Amino acid sequence: MIEGVKITPKQQIKDDRGMVAHMLRCDDKEYLQFGEIYFSYVKPKIVKGWHLHKEMTLNYVVVHGNIRLVLFDDRKKSKTRGETMEIELDAVNSYSLVTVPPKIWNGFIGLGDSMSIVANCATIPHDPLEIIRIDPENNELIEYNWHKSTK
Repeated sequence: MIEGVKITPKQQIKDDRGMVAHMLRCDDKEYLQFGEIYFSYVKPKIVKGWHLHKEMTLNYVVVHGNIRLVLFDDRKKSKTRGETMEIELDAVNSYSLVTVPPKIWNGFIGLGDSMSIVANCATIPHDPLEIIRIDPENNELIEYNWHKSTK
């Protein structure tokens, strides 16, 4: 487990009409502040990553489909520096909030046969100067095989 990352199973209330799925409340211990909520759509076997936020804390849940979220810790003073963490998330069977602190490299790949949707309740609004991106397939920093058993 990468230092500072939290995985919180979230409640789903199901009945014969459908379901209500909780994400984040202002009284949750994971809640820091509100910046914006956005939805990232990812096609099967497509990678969105690597990216690192300098200041933003991410609060991810998968609201449709399933993904593999991958995190890499390159923080100089972290106890888990150099570690990679994989988390498979889906909207039904492993519905959880994943809180990712600033300065953690992250990305995800769509699994399954249809589009997946990831919601992020971020602590600050998007700022293109606050994010760093590197190629998910060709970089010297993170060695990772995105296409291993993408189901």
